[in-house]
Amino acid sequence: MKNVKVLLNSIESVKDFVNLISKENFNATLSSDVYRVDPKSILGIFSLDLSSPLDLEIQNGDATEFLKAIDKYIVK
Repeated sequence: MKNVKVLLNSIESVKDFVNLISKENFNATLSSDVYRVDPKSILGIFSLDLSSPLDLEIQNGDATEFLKAIDKYIVK
């Protein structure tokens, strides 16, 4: 399992993020406070508070290339 914080604070960043994660085969969740959504759902992401970083949890699979692709959204 891998956990990272991501900041998706614009419509374009959400669209890009969903496009990238939709190509992956691993299971993941995106959460803000008590709300958890499927990160492959653009509507689900827009239901979260996008003004602060979100928790991305990748449950299984190799996410190395995906994490490189979303590096610009990862909060360091």
